[in-house]
Amino acid sequence: MGKRTSYEPGTFCWIELSTTDPDDAKRFYGELLGWGFEDSEMPGGGTYTMARIDGDVVAGITAQPEQQRSAGVPPNWFSYVAVESADDAAARASQLGGVAHAGPFDVGEAGRMAVLGDPTGAMLGAWEPRDAIGAGRVNQPGCLTWNELGTSDVPKALSFYEGLFGWTGEVLQMGSGPAYTVIRVGERANGGIRDLSPEEEQAGAPPYWFPYLAVESLDGAITRCGELGGAKVFGPIDFPAGRIAALRDAQGAMFAIWDGVLED
Repeated sequence: MGKRTSYEPGTFCWIELSTTDPDDAKRFYGELLGWGFEDSEMPGGGTYTMARIDGDVVAGITAQPEQQRSAGVPPNWFSYVAVESADDAAARASQLGGVAHAGPFDVGEAGRMAVLGDPTGAMLGAWEPRDAIGAGRVNQPGCLTWNELGTSDVPKALSFYEGLFGWTGEVLQMGSGPAYTVIRVGERANGGIRDLSPEEEQAGAPPYWFPYLAVESLDGAITRCGELGGAKVFGPIDFPAGRIAALRDAQGAMFAIWDGVLED
């Protein structure tokens, strides 16, 4: 279930944690999700950690740059989308009203990437694979299963990503709650876009992408998160196909968890 050897362009393919304490993050996620870890030295210094399940890479962990820490940026998860050309994606992002914050640049022999910002301010990575496609396993417990954008302007963000990645959006109205836009690559669901909540807006939260990780037991994961020094942000919320909650890890990085139906 969930094994991957390639990703269709426009598909989320990798997530990476930028944290103030990589060693403690490994403790937290290893205990919560059953990850094993492999450290490697990065060109120019520093350590990059690959998280694995059953030998397959599922996520990355790296120390947060001092520039981000000094600017008050909290630890965070960063999402990557597979593209045919990082150079073309960066150029196209600028044409569509976004910005290329970094790159394009080579990441050794693994691939080529750019850090892109949409017109509402949310950032993600464009990943042009070479030796590394991204995650070797998704859509099973402990693995990436969804990515979600909270933004101040859903139509503007959706228009940007439709032009950049070829996504299509389907607006769903869930009862009396706010609308939710499911984004697709072809016929396959690829993530979602929603308005920032009133609480997020009141707190001054910027637009941001964050990942959903599948778990075997939502209630069990929430409890274990607290025992490991993290905290619940919201949830559980019930849906026809499953349940979600949002958590913060021991350093403060936010992510969501899903307990329910998983695609292959």
